[in-house]
Amino acid sequence: MLSVVGGLFVGGLVLALAQSLGYFPATGETAFSLVHYRTVCSDPEFRSAFLLTFVLAAVATMLSAVLGFAVALAVRDLRWLQPVWRTLLQIPLALPHLAMAVVVINLASSSGLLARLAFACGLVHSPAEFPSLVNDRYGAGIVLSYCLKEIPFIALMTLALLVRIGDDFDMVAQTLGASSWQRFRHVTLPLAAPAVLSASLMVFAFLFGAFEVPFLLGRTYPAMLAVVAQQKFMNADLAQRPVAIALSVVISLITSVLVWLYLRMAQRMVGGNNPESFLLL
Repeated sequence: MLSVVGGLFVGGLVLALAQSLGYFPATGETAFSLVHYRTVCSDPEFRSAFLLTFVLAAVATMLSAVLGFAVALAVRDLRWLQPVWRTLLQIPLALPHLAMAVVVINLASSSGLLARLAFACGLVHSPAEFPSLVNDRYGAGIVLSYCLKEIPFIALMTLALLVRIGDDFDMVAQTLGASSWQRFRHVTLPLAAPAVLSASLMVFAFLFGAFEVPFLLGRTYPAMLAVVAQQKFMNADLAQRPVAIALSVVISLITSVLVWLYLRMAQRMVGGNNPESFLLL
């Protein structure tokens, strides 16, 4: 079974690489070249999509990292309520990103729950006047959807490390006269950094190549990279399909580099030869 799945994966990857390099008999292309990659790199839409994807993924990652770290610290200090909050944090992880996008649509669209509450409270004259976070020009709905998913993930990763370390270092620093800020700056933050940084890199790598949330909550133009690739692939003009595949290969390469950086970071922080063991934190 594994060989069959592996064969299908490798076969699809080889076929995609061949088509992106110019072997696409459906349009009469049989000579290998980098013309489609040059088309991607010279396309203004690609540059706009790349910038939008990078900015939204970076903003969502940074917000998730900061808020996830804050949630982990708060849950750590709850002591006997910690198991309850751990369970609550695991609930968003069970929801797919597509389901979270639907939640944001029902919550933050111009006809969503927040708009109706604002209208009921007299804050707006009609629900349509409420600023919609769906298909907005700044991608706020995309960032909100990602944060709702990734904050619990980073919080749980960080909380696991903080619980494993315990309070010994913090208590020693307090005994030596360190203030609350000094203990946070010089003890808690350096100890939690490995979990926060590695989880953030994983989140950024995923968000950079994600499709479903930008497709539902984003605009058609400018769109994120995965949406642009899908639009070109579904274009009636078959000549656009190798360009779409080349764009998908570029996205995969960037994501692979980010995963490689994560594994390198994990290896250095753990100090072992098996980077995957860092996931156990």
